[in-house]
Amino acid sequence: MKVEGKRYALLLAARDSDYVKKVYGGYFNVFVAAFGEEGERWDLYRVVDGDFPDMNDLHNYDGFVVSGSPYDAYGNDYWILKLCFLLQTLDDMQKKVLGICFGHQVLCRALGGKVGKAYTGWDIGLRKVRIVKDLPPCSFLEDMEEIPPFLSIIECHQDEVWEVPLGAEVIAFSDKTGVEMFTIGDHMMGIQGHPEYTEDILCNLIDRLLNNDAIERGFAEEAKLTLQMAEPDRKCWEKICRTFLKGA
Repeated sequence: MKVEGKRYALLLAARDSDYVKKVYGGYFNVFVAAFGEEGERWDLYRVVDGDFPDMNDLHNYDGFVVSGSPYDAYGNDYWILKLCFLLQTLDDMQKKVLGICFGHQVLCRALGGKVGKAYTGWDIGLRKVRIVKDLPPCSFLEDMEEIPPFLSIIECHQDEVWEVPLGAEVIAFSDKTGVEMFTIGDHMMGIQGHPEYTEDILCNLIDRLLNNDAIERGFAEEAKLTLQMAEPDRKCWEKICRTFLKGA
């Protein structure tokens, strides 16, 4: 008997911070709150710790989300290489995959694109991205004509996509990053920013990067200032992601 409701998996490529565990109960809850809907089943796989879905169970899922990570998407850690193989398999199966930040980059790498250190360095804070309108039709975007030409999103990355895979379409860019979003057909989508992040999650992350000497104090303060000057278009981003994941 077929179970009603769609089934999704979060491939978590980062370990929960103390802050996110305390306030949200973990990143899994943050993602489900952003992208999940009533009646769905969401499973968690901590791929960063080697926990992967069984290859024989992949057909049971309607979609997958790959999270951000402090690791480099171009790294050769065993779990990253295993994740690349999984993403290639999901592409062959035409399964829906949404990649966020690291997930966006590793999806690109797995399917033949190029990723590396961002030429312009860290991008942290609120960034306005331009949505490309004159594209070959993407079925999941056809019902979203009300998407404004510019959308603000929370960013936190020092790597970027250099070159998208063959057959991919760049559907958003910014003055900082050339590939803010890309799609492959109707089943693969990468987003460089963090549609799931709240302002407090980013502020805590900025503090941790500062404490670890990963960024300078002036840069940290400047990043936080962008959050005070405007707000991310979270509802619109959530709608884009849900429409992509839940579409036929």
